Amino acid sequence: MNKIVVFCGSSLGFNPIYKEAAISLGNYFAENKIGLVYGGGKIGMMGVLSSTILAQKGEVIGVIPKLLEKEEVLHTGVEEMIVCKTMSERKVIMSKLVDGYITLPGGFGTLDELFEALTLGQLHIEQKPIGLLNVNGFFDAILLQLDKMVEEGYVKQDNRNLLIVEASVTELMKKMHQYTAPKISPVIQKVVS
Repeated sequence: MNKIVVFCGSSLGFNPIYKEAAISLGNYFAENKIGLVYGGGKIGMMGVLSSTILAQKGEVIGVIPKLLEKEEVLHTGVEEMIVCKTMSERKVIMSKLVDGYITLPGGFGTLDELFEALTLGQLHIEQKPIGLLNVNGFFDAILLQLDKMVEEGYVKQDNRNLLIVEASVTELMKKMHQYTAPKISPVIQKVVS
């Protein structure tokens, strides 16, 4: 994988373990020459992750909507900053630039981006690995909800399995590198094509 988008918070949260996870992921990207595509901020998890990679001369591309350009603190150290019109356009641009997705702890925006990536995978619009770094059990309740959705017939188990979940950066990246997209059924292939 050459480039991965990372969805994460513009806050650091209360527990320093999340910041450490962002640093660990940033170090992995820099050491393995993986380019980061992210939300373009200098604050919170986004700032820690991007600054960790930039400090090691790694590749970082920011994508930020115009409406957040003034409200968020733009990371001035990022040489390639793409300013777009809307949040929706931001996600489209990000998906076109990357080979996979990773989600770190964050809030509503982070979950929105994660679920859009899963929806694209479910519909076979994309066939990229989607990773969730479940540090400190941060996403446990959401994972239980996904299982409940399968149990109640709202999500197929194959689609639930699109989400690669690990608590360690090394294990997550190992599984993402080994990922093979599910085969598209002929019926879906005709609809998607």
